[in-house]
Amino acid sequence: MTIVRRTMIPLMSVLVTWLLVSPGNTAEPSLGEHGFVDSGGVKIHYVTQGEGPLVVMVHGFPDYWYTWRAQIPTLAEHFQVVAIDQRGYNRSGQPDGLEHYTMDKLVGDVKAVIEHFGQTRATVIGHDWGGAVAWSFAMMHPQMTERLVILNLPHFNGLRRELANNPEQRKASAYARDFQSDQAASKMTAENLAFWVKDPAAKPKYIEAFNRSSFEGMLNYYKANYPREPYDQPSGELPPVQCSVLMIHGLQDTALLPGALNDTWQWVAKDLTLVTLPTAGHFVQQDAAEQVTRIMANWLELKTAP
Repeated sequence: MTIVRRTMIPLMSVLVTWLLVSPGNTAEPSLGEHGFVDSGGVKIHYVTQGEGPLVVMVHGFPDYWYTWRAQIPTLAEHFQVVAIDQRGYNRSGQPDGLEHYTMDKLVGDVKAVIEHFGQTRATVIGHDWGGAVAWSFAMMHPQMTERLVILNLPHFNGLRRELANNPEQRKASAYARDFQSDQAASKMTAENLAFWVKDPAAKPKYIEAFNRSSFEGMLNYYKANYPREPYDQPSGELPPVQCSVLMIHGLQDTALLPGALNDTWQWVAKDLTLVTLPTAGHFVQQDAAEQVTRIMANWLELKTAP
């Protein structure tokens, strides 16, 4: 009997391992608990994992909370990570009307999330439009912003300067002007919005999430907040960001060119860490997932060290 037991245990282990990793099996470890926050009558869906200081992760366009799947488990080892669906996306509320997608409303969603978890401060991590929301949150609520991590979204001053003076950036931003048209949503499908997703296992999840989303809501981010011509018009003085900032920028981004990164240090009152990744594109958190995760984790550990 002893010999039989020693034989069967490894065989069972091999069988379980094969079932978990076989191509036909779609099971995956849970990335956290799902829930909802009320933000002025709009429900904001989130996934949370871990314990410790609060970290709120905010996706961009076209995306949803799952974009952070490579980063969540590592960051959750030392933090309570909360990855949200922005309004208009996936399982979050999708109110009708441009007025529901102005930057103050998007910032309010992050504030509601922080308050929902009983905290007064959080590290905010944002990519693309999530980066715009993160920058804005830090400016509007400096006392609630512990640290800021921005992925592929230059500071507004840098982007507006490049739009006004750099023909290549104006050309790269032509898609945004198209998105501001009234007919833009009618040309969108969940399948074509997921064109950028390289992971074959993730692509069906993205199509499903986009089918649950509001295309008009997505485009309202551009209609309500993206700079319009003439780009050199005064936009008002923006307050300096008061917290430590980490920026990670994939240099193969064809929409947000790296020239807009110049002078960012002039608009940050504390320390700024800028990391550029030459082979990564706009969705840097997926193009260079392991590297981005390591950079984030190491930087946050350094900033929380006594």
